[in-house]
Amino acid sequence: MGKRNRQKHGFKKPKTPEIAEDGGILRKKNKVKEHTSQRISPDRAELSSVDDDDAAAYKEPTAYHNLLVTLGSGGKYFSDAYRRRQREEEGKSDSEENEYDDSDSLSESGQDDSERGSDDESPKVDAWESITEKFGVVGAGEDGEDAEMENDLDTSESEQEYESQVHFNAAVEASGCVSSYTVHLGHQISKGEVDELSKKRWKYKWEVSAAENCKWVGTGECFMKDDNLKPGYGLKPSLYRHRLNIYETSGGSDFHMSKERLFFSLCNSYRDILNCSKRPFYHKGHGEDSSTMDAYIMHSLNHIFRTRDLVTRNDTKMAKHQETAKNEILSGGEFLDHGFTRPKVLILLPLRNIAFRVVKRLIQLTPTNHKVNVESLGRFSDDFGAGEAHDNEDDEVFQDVRGSGQKSSKPTDFRALFDGNPDDHFMVGIKFTRKSIKLYSDFYTSDMIVASPLGLITKIGEAEREKEKDVDYLSSIEILIVDHADVIAMQNWSHVNTVVEKLNCLPSKQHGMDVMRMRQWYLDGYARFYRQSIVLGYFLNPDMNALFNHHCLNYEGKVKLVSVYKGILPKVLIQARQIYERFDADSIAEADDARLEHFTKKVFPKIKDSIQGGIMLFISSYFEFVRIRNFLKSQNASFCLLGEYTKQSDISRSRVWFFEGKKKIMLYTERAHFYHRYKIRGMQNLIIYSLPERKEFYPEIVNMLEGSHDLTCTVLFSRFDQIRLERIVGSTAAKRMITSEKSVFAFC
Repeated sequence: MGKRNRQKHGFKKPKTPEIAEDGGILRKKNKVKEHTSQRISPDRAELSSVDDDDAAAYKEPTAYHNLLVTLGSGGKYFSDAYRRRQREEEGKSDSEENEYDDSDSLSESGQDDSERGSDDESPKVDAWESITEKFGVVGAGEDGEDAEMENDLDTSESEQEYESQVHFNAAVEASGCVSSYTVHLGHQISKGEVDELSKKRWKYKWEVSAAENCKWVGTGECFMKDDNLKPGYGLKPSLYRHRLNIYETSGGSDFHMSKERLFFSLCNSYRDILNCSKRPFYHKGHGEDSSTMDAYIMHSLNHIFRTRDLVTRNDTKMAKHQETAKNEILSGGEFLDHGFTRPKVLILLPLRNIAFRVVKRLIQLTPTNHKVNVESLGRFSDDFGAGEAHDNEDDEVFQDVRGSGQKSSKPTDFRALFDGNPDDHFMVGIKFTRKSIKLYSDFYTSDMIVASPLGLITKIGEAEREKEKDVDYLSSIEILIVDHADVIAMQNWSHVNTVVEKLNCLPSKQHGMDVMRMRQWYLDGYARFYRQSIVLGYFLNPDMNALFNHHCLNYEGKVKLVSVYKGILPKVLIQARQIYERFDADSIAEADDARLEHFTKKVFPKIKDSIQGGIMLFISSYFEFVRIRNFLKSQNASFCLLGEYTKQSDISRSRVWFFEGKKKIMLYTERAHFYHRYKIRGMQNLIIYSLPERKEFYPEIVNMLEGSHDLTCTVLFSRFDQIRLERIVGSTAAKRMITSEKSVFAFC
């Protein structure tokens, strides 16, 4: 396989693709990509999860249908009538079109000419079948061309069945089995509750055992001890039946006791959730990661479909009883069901390949009758699919694991995470209609937005610079999901804070909103107290804690997973002396200065006049990296740099100098290691200036001492590093090291 170019990672200024208004990538004209069946191959387990009865079937044309075809050749009026009928049969009729039901007034085809690139060319049949089968879509055309054709009777029966289902759901709720959705959004928050929530003081009053060495703790009343015995666990019947069918087809036996069902019950409580002990798919945690992902996808679909059902039901009532409905609205009744804008779910993800995985699963978990047509599926596969492979410009080339045949020198978790398309700049809207899913929908007509923090930050920046642009589509987000927060922390966490601060703000424009049907708490500016925030990751850090404590103000309360760590010291394979030196700091604001002072007065004098080179300084943050670099410059020390912003040519030169002993000290950052996973040769002494966020990096760095004469590692820490410390040495040892009168500890 030929060598491919890759997008460089790290924090060098990348050539960021421009995001179009519908979330797609603006491509150059006449650029053609091939649709290959190898990119997405069919999965039998996924194909078997789709019922044969739900597949699109050919219907015999009715007499009325044949009459329109015959008359269509005789005049424009009948020709137009026939085209209009075709659109109605494909689920695109004007009569069905409303805020929550059909495609936008602006056609997708108007954007395809300039943005779709190779989508203008018809894909090969086998390639398209491979794409649709992999996504769990049967009988779906990319842009509605192969949508199921129905006759008049079928159409009317379908509409009657849909309305009956909506009214059936309403009757179930009226009978006393009220959904969590209705209870949560129907609550009228008081001024006293708002004042109390604004204080941001959280008391975790209960705990429930979870997995090994883990427990759930929460505010308010405990809801986890009693099993959720509601029919379908609070899911809409069609969602529950479809999910149960997939679960059983994949070999599952007890859905009630599954991790997915348990986590869905958490989501369905509409409380804020913090779970930063989730083993990700790239760390051999595919089962746990997938079950958590399935749970929050089902929760998001349930929320979106219940919102649409409520609006549709109220539209029907208002059409039948206009005068009564107007009086009910004016008196603050049940017809208040709108927000400022349509999007209700925002999912923040770090990389395109992860977004591809989530959206693919989203389509698979959508009931078959709601995905008769999935628009722009091929385009999405091109933009978010296999992408370009890695290859480093040094002696440790990361070969494409799908076809090179050569074993990569990179760890397996690195290959699993960055395989596919690892671009971190994207944003796509997803719209659900009665029978279809529309990818790349306009953000204001979308139900869900899947984006990276960088992609949203770009849109926010454009709105601040250009008055005609805005990000008001973030004003009515009711569910925020931040998945793989640990990877986002390796990018730029401040982007997440900025995005969350922009959520649930009053919009700058009206955007066609129906003010008469607006929920009162939207008009009062209390929407942020109703937003559910779910933060998921592999590890916890102070930034995630701060986001959860200060920006997640859900009136329902909070639930978080607390873990006890065993430590990772046994994975250090060499007999290295690991000396931990504790320095004192009065507050977290003074910790950085205290760390630098301890290094300059206690550590650096020992290595300043040392003849021996090969001294590695491992630093967690770029801020600390800059401070140490400036200090070493002031001391005229012999050192080289390997950071996230260092040019590739300078990195190669620095590694050679360090190995040959021409430079005594090397500064190496955690994020540079995250994006490159270099194996540094020539290391004789290791000083960990600040512990890594990712615990697996600790044994990787220490094991690089193999072959050195001294085999000594020095670690600096303070009591404010307890979260990182306990992941490495274990929770018990960390508490002892923080509280002990001694300040030096040794591990061998």
